Amino acid sequence: MEESKQKRNAHPIGQSAQRKRGGRRRQREQGRKVNGILLLDKPTGESSNASLQTVKQLFDARKAGHTGSLDPLASGMLPLCFGEATKFSQFLLDADKHYQVQVTLGVKTNTGDAEGEVLLEREVPRLTTADLESVLAGFRGPIEQVPSMYSALKHEGKRLYELARQGIEVPRQARTVTIHALTLSDWDGQTNLHLHIHCSKGTYVRTLVEDIGEVLGCGAFVAALRRLTVGPYQEKDMLTMAQLQAVHAKEGVAGLDALLLPLDTAVTSMASVKLTDQMAYFVRSGQPVFVPSAPQTGWVRLLLSDERFLGVGEIVDDGKVAPRRLVSRSEYATIA
Repeated sequence: MEESKQKRNAHPIGQSAQRKRGGRRRQREQGRKVNGILLLDKPTGESSNASLQTVKQLFDARKAGHTGSLDPLASGMLPLCFGEATKFSQFLLDADKHYQVQVTLGVKTNTGDAEGEVLLEREVPRLTTADLESVLAGFRGPIEQVPSMYSALKHEGKRLYELARQGIEVPRQARTVTIHALTLSDWDGQTNLHLHIHCSKGTYVRTLVEDIGEVLGCGAFVAALRRLTVGPYQEKDMLTMAQLQAVHAKEGVAGLDALLLPLDTAVTSMASVKLTDQMAYFVRSGQPVFVPSAPQTGWVRLLLSDERFLGVGEIVDDGKVAPRRLVSRSEYATIA
């Protein structure tokens, strides 16, 4: 009797669990399959994630992510990766960037930017352009940076800025970054100057500006910041939120889809390797293949025989091309 009762009860419970799993699966799969990269000109006063969610809703996209946050204070290039493009977002995170930054001298804030509380004010010394150029020269090339407590780095699972807002400070390791170019583009002769920065991944512009202020002996903070480029992507190709909304209102999601860049634009710096159909079969199976024309080292773009982008691979010790991140075969129909 007890066994029969358990069997009767097991079926409805199983159905309920299946319905819940099915509901969660449908919730995860809401939205269209969209694949490609959009260069958003992020507005000031809005977080990167908030901008991403707005654009994702415009596209009615199932899956999307951004490639490196910009602070709410900052504007400019925020590449958004949709669908299969998210597999290659790390290469944009690792790419060089260009920034235009407005610096205010004589004031130090707790966040290193205009949104923070003023910690101290100092008199700005008499400076000449030559003085500024001499200080800037010391920050070109490889430098050591200690990340700000108001950065997004994690410590024991928590963002540093979350700890900082609680009044907690933790030790941070210095990091080596490279400032490829640091140019004084404008200066009012007193407290306001503009810098153009070309830097490697991991560079904290706020920290750079604070360090420059300390060397000048007066302190400094970021008054305004704009990101101009990320890797191969240029400022002229960015689209504002207003432009996207106008296209959506006039042409719908089809018009928006036409604005997306191909997936392989994220990895244009890599040499391309063309695979035969047989090679592609083995690569899709996760097996390295020997390609006569491949480079001897490094990462490569993998192309199918019809020139379609398959993904990226890496040259391993025996000279073969090993697959690393591949476009899903099922997604080719949705990739332009």
